[in-house]
Order: sequence, then C-alpha cells, then structure tokens
Amino acid sequence: MSRLPCQAGTAVMKKVNLNNIPWRERKSPKGKYHRFLRDVALAFQNPKTGPSLPGQPPFEVELVRLPPGATNFPFHSHATEWEFYLIASGTGKVRAGKLTRSLQAGDCVLSPPGEAHQIINTGKENLLYYVIANNAPADFYHFPDSNKWGFSLENVGTFRIREVDYYDGEE
Repeated sequence: MSRLPCQAGTAVMKKVNLNNIPWRERKSPKGKYHRFLRDVALAFQNPKTGPSLPGQPPFEVELVRLPPGATNFPFHSHATEWEFYLIASGTGKVRAGKLTRSLQAGDCVLSPPGEAHQIINTGKENLLYYVIANNAPADFYHFPDSNKWGFSLENVGTFRIREVDYYDGEE
C-alpha cells in the first residue's frame, strides 16, 4: 500500500456523523444471530466525507445494536483479527474462550487473535456497543461449537475449505 505525501496546507481528514449513517440489518435465517450496524469505516469510503484516502484504513469501526435475546455471531475465533468492544448501553454477556462474563455500559472487552468470542444480549433493552478491529487483509476463523473453519481474503469473500490429503493435486 503506497502512502501519498500531504502537501503543506492540504488536509486528508474525513468526517462522518453517526446519525447520518443508516442502520443495516444482518440476520441469520432462523433469527438467532441478529444485529443492526452502522459501519463507520464503510461510510468513510463515500467521497462526500472528504478527500480520497491513500489506502485502506488499518481498522474497522462499527456501532452495533443487538435486540433483546439476540446474539451477534456464532462463537468464533480469528487467526489475525484483534477486536475491541466498548459497551455503550444495555446489558448482556460475552463468551470468551471458556469464560462467560456479564456486560454493562462502560465495559471494554479485548478479544485477541485465537480467542473464540461472542456477545449475547440477555437484557430487555437493546445492547449497543462499538467494535473496533484491525483491518487484516486475510483471516482464518474457527467456529468451536460446530467445528467449522473459514477463510476470508480481502475482495474475495468467504468460503469453506474441505479436508484433503496432503498430496492432493501435487502428483
């Protein structure tokens, strides 16, 4: 990734307002995993927010709203992603590794690579939190509850990998 030098007196700063970012709904087929999000990092791609950036930002930022009883994602870990959660309002629980801890406004949770994690809204109100993650261009992820693995690669999407013999396709 190349960086363009800023000339004296020019600014590359971009600005968005959360209230102008629409909520996007994400829901699993049976509704167990259900969240609404405001994708701040995506909003910065809009040219109305300021000059073009010299590359992809090194982090992702989202404001997430979990309805009562909802879970954000299946229990999963990342090989390369760090995720930081800041609970803004509501109550819930976080599963992290073999631990489950309660969550309330003001709590901060750091999930390093390799540690499975998940957030569940156990309250009667929406659980609102920010998530900030490093913007890894590639990641392996594991779902311990279902023993599945996945892989994501920037601009490629997500797919499943099936087990093959070590020498498959080599001879």
